[in-house]
Amino acid sequence: MDCQRAETYVLHQLQHLSPTLYYHGLHHTLDVVAQAESLADAEGVTDAQERILLRTAAFFHDTGFLTTYQGHEEAGCALARQVLPDMGYTPEQIKSICQLIMATQMPQNPGTSHLAQILCDADLDYLGRPDFLPISNTLLQELQARGKMQALRAWQELQVKFLSEHCYWTRTALQRREAGKQAHLAAARLKVM
Repeated sequence: MDCQRAETYVLHQLQHLSPTLYYHGLHHTLDVVAQAESLADAEGVTDAQERILLRTAAFFHDTGFLTTYQGHEEAGCALARQVLPDMGYTPEQIKSICQLIMATQMPQNPGTSHLAQILCDADLDYLGRPDFLPISNTLLQELQARGKMQALRAWQELQVKFLSEHCYWTRTALQRREAGKQAHLAAARLKVM
């Protein structure tokens, strides 16, 4: 697996994302990659191939936004299936990468796959971080740009619902982020009272 080539390819492609992807931009992908690496370290993932599969999936997980907004996970998998064979990935490895990507689809469903749990937690790591508010505001901007969210009240109610229903899957994410997420949920609830 030439993961360096795969990552370079994705970084080049993501330069062409819509400028109105205020949340799902290159910065988000780089954050997810960094969080996936950090979680994998803390969760004791030492197998080299598993690390490469996780990292490749993190890079590809939002590449579907290059072509579509709805169903971007499937589009990202299609891109992975198209380009990764030329980069030395086997069909079985690509299948694993696509399973990881599809686990991030909302509502997240990593099942019992440890790598999928790590990727899902990396994807929504910000929910429990101090930078939650500015990051969530970029998602609001992105939805507004697509006519999917106009009323601030509806956004605040959606935040409460999303934070209430979300769960972290790994022990590490629960330890690192759950308390922060609960604090953000409490603040969000105050806004809709």
